[in-house]
Amino acid sequence: MAKIVFESVTKTFPGKQAKGRRAGAPGGGAFTALDGVDLEIRAGEFVVVVGPSGCGKSTLLDLLGGLARPTSGRILLDGEPVTGPGLDRGIVFQQYALLPWRTALGNIEFGLEATGVPRRERKERAREFLDLVGLAGFEDRHPHELSGGMRQRVAIARSLAYDPDVLLMDEPFAALDAQTRESLQDELRRIWQRTGKTVVFITHGIEEAVYLGQRVAVMTSRPGRIKETVPVSFGDRATGAGGEELRSSPEFARYRHEIWTLLHDEVARARQLEKEEATV
Repeated sequence: MAKIVFESVTKTFPGKQAKGRRAGAPGGGAFTALDGVDLEIRAGEFVVVVGPSGCGKSTLLDLLGGLARPTSGRILLDGEPVTGPGLDRGIVFQQYALLPWRTALGNIEFGLEATGVPRRERKERAREFLDLVGLAGFEDRHPHELSGGMRQRVAIARSLAYDPDVLLMDEPFAALDAQTRESLQDELRRIWQRTGKTVVFITHGIEEAVYLGQRVAVMTSRPGRIKETVPVSFGDRATGAGGEELRSSPEFARYRHEIWTLLHDEVARARQLEKEEATV
């Protein structure tokens, strides 16, 4: 049985119809972000979702996280409908959302406090996950004393510390410079291999999708649907080529081209839609 199942999931946001505006356009009538999404994700799988801007990628993650409810269809987690947020899902956003008055260790402990973990165990577990993301020795640093990449590592450690089954990541590396982004991609891949979590990762970057994902789900332009899922296989990534070698391989280039080909028409449609809406 699949770990996560999207069954004909549609999400429509209500709106007031403006005179002369086409239904479905932002600021007009009901706005359909997702329309009939079907997707299955296996336990322990790393699935990356890509698509043009505005296609509903973040909405998809919000629905899976229980932060919103589908208009129709359903989402199953371990065979049970998702009806709200839960400790079985950890979420990492693009913005780090760390508490500025808490240290790195204190931020990781925060989620454990809410679940009633005893203080000593809380601190031990927080140190364990701080070490897992490569930040041993930075326990007492506050967010303003950490680089952007370090803050995102703390955010990842915080989401992992209470041991969710599923890790949901909404463009977590988008705000980072290229070198830090690639470093954290390597770090995330190592963490996933070590923990065996099910990961659903949203990104705009095709190279990031190919490098991280076991499968890449390509979405259409708005309203978002799953156009195609592309299996990505480089053999055993744990013992195979290093990052630079992998990114420069012919296989990597082939997958990147395949996904870009699927996305090309959707990006063009999304741009055309934006132009039409701007002139209404």
